Amino acid sequence: MTLLSVAQMNSQNDIEENFVTIESLIQQSKAQEAELIVFPENFVCFAAGKQRETAAQFEVLQQRLEQLAHRYQIWIIAGTLPCPFRPDGSVIQDGRVRTVSLCISPEKTEARYDKIHLFDVQVGDAVGGYQESQFFEPGTDLVIASTPFGQIGLMVCYDLRFPELALSLRQKGANLLTAPAAFTYTTGQMHWQLLLQARAMDSQCFFLGAAQQGWHGPKRQTWGHAAATNSQGQLLDMVNHDGAGLITVEFDLAQQQAVRQSMPLMQHRKIIQY
Repeated sequence: MTLLSVAQMNSQNDIEENFVTIESLIQQSKAQEAELIVFPENFVCFAAGKQRETAAQFEVLQQRLEQLAHRYQIWIIAGTLPCPFRPDGSVIQDGRVRTVSLCISPEKTEARYDKIHLFDVQVGDAVGGYQESQFFEPGTDLVIASTPFGQIGLMVCYDLRFPELALSLRQKGANLLTAPAAFTYTTGQMHWQLLLQARAMDSQCFFLGAAQQGWHGPKRQTWGHAAATNSQGQLLDMVNHDGAGLITVEFDLAQQQAVRQSMPLMQHRKIIQY
């Protein structure tokens, strides 16, 4: 049995203020004896148009997070950070950056996932339209991080809408899936909980959905409701208040194995060409 925490934040554009909240949430998580904490998308800095400026600090921010993981002896899914270079070290030349989710152990960064699906969508909110591909370059690779408590398949926000990604991570051995997110208020209200439960049910993976909540500047509002589901798609807990918050849930690998054995979806799955 392992205890895992999922964080909700209302990150703004002040990195130092955000780090105060980050450390406070880690302290709360450790007080509850959790071994992992998952942070939301844009958790270190939520500032439209400043992605490249924040990305220039990627390695410094990564080191600060590694230091926190070491100091508190906790695993961290470092929500997302903008990064100016690809996993092979090559610099992105067109001015865009990558949205990167890191899995950090108490010793070092263990895995890096670059968000594959970009949010180019028209939404009926104050912003109106979102065009992530204008500012971000998509990643291409599935990533699974090995931990003492299970294999973690890394996802980010809009990835939740693509069941084949969750299924592919399961096929590659994932026990847990993480989804740092900043769902808009409009789309989150409609689909956030539904998507978490559906992807968990599809993949028979434990799901940890960290979330941004509230206003970030005059126009951008996020839905929040950080949540966790079990491997049958049942909601275990959810943050139902505004601002920063934390839930901590139990993950039982043996129980997950029993669920998968009793309903062997992956063995039954057939790929049909219509």
